Amino acid sequence: MLQELTIKNFAIISSLHLTFTNGMTALTGETGAGKSIIIDAVSLLAGARSSTEYIRQGSDHCLLEGIFDLPNQVEFEELVEELGIDTEENILIVQRDMNISGKNICRINGRTVTLANLRKIGQYIVDIQGQNDHQELMNPDSHLRLLDSFGSKEFQKNKRTYQEAYRKYIDLVKRVNKYKQNEQSFAQRIDMLKFQQEEIGNAQLENGEEERLIEERDKLMNFQRIVDTLSYSYQGLSDDEAGALDTIGSVSQELQSIASLDEEYQTISENVSSAYYLLQDAASEIGRQLDALEMDEQRLELVNERLDLIHQLKRKYGDSVEIILDYYQTISQELLESDFSEGKLEQLENELLEKEERLLGEANGLHAERGKIAQKLEKAIQKELKQLYMENARFQVVFKTTGFQEEGLDQIEFYITTNPGEPLKPLVKVASGGEISRIMLALKTIFSKTQELTSIVFDEVDTGVSGRVAQAIADKIYQIGENSQVLCITHLPQVAAKADHQLYIKKEIINGRTITKVEELPEDKRTNEIARMLAGAEITDLTVRHAKELLAMAKQ
Repeated sequence: MLQELTIKNFAIISSLHLTFTNGMTALTGETGAGKSIIIDAVSLLAGARSSTEYIRQGSDHCLLEGIFDLPNQVEFEELVEELGIDTEENILIVQRDMNISGKNICRINGRTVTLANLRKIGQYIVDIQGQNDHQELMNPDSHLRLLDSFGSKEFQKNKRTYQEAYRKYIDLVKRVNKYKQNEQSFAQRIDMLKFQQEEIGNAQLENGEEERLIEERDKLMNFQRIVDTLSYSYQGLSDDEAGALDTIGSVSQELQSIASLDEEYQTISENVSSAYYLLQDAASEIGRQLDALEMDEQRLELVNERLDLIHQLKRKYGDSVEIILDYYQTISQELLESDFSEGKLEQLENELLEKEERLLGEANGLHAERGKIAQKLEKAIQKELKQLYMENARFQVVFKTTGFQEEGLDQIEFYITTNPGEPLKPLVKVASGGEISRIMLALKTIFSKTQELTSIVFDEVDTGVSGRVAQAIADKIYQIGENSQVLCITHLPQVAAKADHQLYIKKEIINGRTITKVEELPEDKRTNEIARMLAGAEITDLTVRHAKELLAMAKQ
């Protein structure tokens, strides 16, 4: 149920806050006063497409907010849990902020949601029926869903069980077909992956190996240069006749003799002494390196061969040893998980046959249940149509059998005849606009008792009818309001009089701007408004008495 509605800067509405209650509420007023604008706002909160044209002239954004009771449906509870929406307070606060730039921000209980998810939530909180919303009835593809919604909770449970089995069946069908189509190419790929796995595996690559080999190759290729450089350096430092170390050692001793005479001499002496010991260590290390050096032509050849192998693998599998090893892990995992094996196709086909047999059993069960549901629906609609002065109408659910579908094996279409002696024909080809409105009301009257709809909005669905039919439509809308909250835009006094509550929508011009105002009418003002709906501009004592009579009859 819609509890409260807040609208700001929307079309010709500057600011509006409405509170709603149970039962039937009629929205009345002159044409163009803004009745449909209010319904548009509710529709947008349910996920309808928006437009910047909705934003009030001179404003940069508009804000819509609705407070709804929490629907009591298992599917809804699963949806809000999936979307992570907090429902601890048992209400839904739905907000939609539309910017002049075209940006939309949708929130449910403070959580930002996408428009698609808002639309999913919206189908549980409000059902809007407008003058052009009879298309669902005129579309045979929707008839099966309408029939199923008349089924019991046990039927809905069985249908969900079938649909789960159907999805698994279709997944297996796709898998078998793909297996058949790709069996040869799949085998070729497996052979290729096995070759690649063997080639990379035999190489026994290691992370960082290429860098180490390059460093070793460079040393081997520059062996003579390294020997010459180290020998020259060692001789320069350690030669017995003109060795640099001996010279620096003598300098260090001389400096030590005057170091105590001045702090600066002391610093110079210490620096030279440190340099002497460092060079002495360097000379020793050079000597060790020279002793260890040994030219190995065979090792150089092996290193180059290894680097060539790595280069070839890099051209095939990646830009580095690390990438090649990652690819090796990937293909090894794919080979490990591959279900390609001899006899696998036969195994899958047998499994598919078993699933098909079970699915057929469940589909036949749904078909049998639907037959019983159809009989009950036909009787219920016949009864409702009779009360809507279509006593000669005959309604029938016609079944056709198809292959497996998500809804089962059934394809149905509503057939009707409205005149005695005429054969039943598809609803889409027979019913007139006024008849479609009455059939839709008959369905809503029935489904409001079974679908647990929280709010139903009728936007001038009574257009084009009058007299006793108008009164019958008023009775039906009121009857729907006994099971669901009903908001009804109407120009018919019979419908307005039947409502539990009546909101009067009017336009006013303030400071040169048109704004919409809404007033909940007390009893005396309801009489005047219904008299206006009866008589138009000129209200007489007779129309006032007629209005009072309509209200009195409605109470009875």
